[in-house]
Amino acid sequence: MSYALRRAGQAAIVLIAAFTATFILLQLLPGDAILIKYEDPSLGLSADQIEEIRVAYGVDSTWWEQYWATLTGYARGDFGYSTQYGTSVLQLIGEAIPPTAALATLGFALAALIAFTIAFLSTLTPFAWLRDGLRALPGVFVAVPVFWLGILLIQVFSFGLGWVPIVGADPIAGLILPVITLAVPISAPLAQILVRGIDDVQLQPFVTVIQAKGASPAWVLWRSVARNALLPTLTIAGVLFGELIGGAVVTETVFGRPGIGRITEQAVANQDIPVLQGIVVLAALTFVVVNLTVDLLYPVLDPRLRNAPAASEGVRR
Repeated sequence: MSYALRRAGQAAIVLIAAFTATFILLQLLPGDAILIKYEDPSLGLSADQIEEIRVAYGVDSTWWEQYWATLTGYARGDFGYSTQYGTSVLQLIGEAIPPTAALATLGFALAALIAFTIAFLSTLTPFAWLRDGLRALPGVFVAVPVFWLGILLIQVFSFGLGWVPIVGADPIAGLILPVITLAVPISAPLAQILVRGIDDVQLQPFVTVIQAKGASPAWVLWRSVARNALLPTLTIAGVLFGELIGGAVVTETVFGRPGIGRITEQAVANQDIPVLQGIVVLAALTFVVVNLTVDLLYPVLDPRLRNAPAASEGVRR
């Protein structure tokens, strides 16, 4: 319990640091979102009316007053209002989370499947050329830009072959290409860490003993090696899952899907600072929650850590 509380305190510090850094950077952006939206002559607003709007959004005060008001508002669950739409930031993000969560979850699941397939096949295959080819795939995957891969998949499978429609597709068909686009780059580091972990564990004496007893390579790999090689892979998996929102932003923009990516693109274009602030805090929250969960899973996977929780930090390092 003390370990969990200590990690939760560290997570809170990370959230405050992310909030502060984002607030300072956004405050340094040139321009004024209120003026961008309301100074249009066609709206017919006077200078006094525009100033009243600025007061309502609190942008007329000093930056440290805005910082404190925003920080205390976040502590109360009040993320403010979008300067572009006038609606609650929480409402905008809440409506965007489900499609992004579905894309990120399916993308991560496919990435894990690809990584395990590469690692297991490259370990079990008796052919050196196939093993070398499979182990070279992660290096290729990690070098592929997400936006380029998405455009390539659209060109080949939608426009070229006509297998997956982009316009007017049903919800399931519409997820196929975005999920693949998101999964391929994420699978690369997972596969690399898992392959290295399997190679390291196979050199341990207990594996030699199990093999000497007549166990098949597949049995040894699945029952003895994989579980011991999973801890470092679990660490990188937590980091990557926490970063999936960033990948989802690019993927959703390429495929024109609704979600966090769409509102992020619109917020950047309109300098909608409250929305951008909320999205960054959401990404940081996702990151710290996932990594806290990963830390607490270590003792479940490795019995040696159950009575020494602090040792899990050493495993992560």
